Amino acid sequence: MLSKRIIPCLDVRDGKLTKGIKFQGNVDIGDPVEAAREYYEQGADEIVFYDITASSDGRNIMIDVVRRVAETIFIPFSVGGGIRTLEDMREVILAGAEKVSVNSAAVENPSIITEGARAFGSQCIVLGMDVKRVEPSVTTPSGYEIVIHGGRRYTGIDALWWAREAERLGAGEICLNSIDADGTQDGYELTLTELISTHVGIPVIASGGAGTPQHLADVLTAGKADAALIASMVHYRTYTIDGIKAFLSGRGVKTRRYW
Repeated sequence: MLSKRIIPCLDVRDGKLTKGIKFQGNVDIGDPVEAAREYYEQGADEIVFYDITASSDGRNIMIDVVRRVAETIFIPFSVGGGIRTLEDMREVILAGAEKVSVNSAAVENPSIITEGARAFGSQCIVLGMDVKRVEPSVTTPSGYEIVIHGGRRYTGIDALWWAREAERLGAGEICLNSIDADGTQDGYELTLTELISTHVGIPVIASGGAGTPQHLADVLTAGKADAALIASMVHYRTYTIDGIKAFLSGRGVKTRRYW
């Protein structure tokens, strides 16, 4: 088995770490810079940072917060939220990010994926997918639909089609977030994760629903994910990253930095 990655997610609103359930009811819970440092010291493989209202507010990402997080950690760092142009990507990379995540902007302008891959390399371009379970239809035969602008706008785009199209356009990785599971701590959406993971040739990060180490073991094995995003279970200090990795190691799931 290839090594799996454990990736804490920092959702940031107005410069503060925040958390909600199914994209609603967000509450501020701390300082993203302090959280990033703590997770780095616990053995996180990467950090993901999302400015969760940048796209819906029509503004640019909070670059000063990105820069302060990047100065604090020495592991790969992916940043998303409000990234619409090559210049936005360049600014985030110059602020210290190794990867940029595009979500709403990629749906509205798919060429940004190809342009970013050509300018910075596919390994730098992450497609963020916020996905809602729907009734299968002609337009969404998989039964999963892409939703953008922080869960506010349904697109009618089939999630499986969009994942494969984004790979064709040059995305190097997919961060797959289930809106239905987000913040519930009831487990990842395994059917969705396996569907996408087995139909693309690029790494898939599972996101939404982590509540126990067993949930990570499930999504990294049965769900076929290459990495697992976590938030609530570490933000509220229910678990530590090194403790999660010890649990996974005991169940035969190899991670990158377990010691």
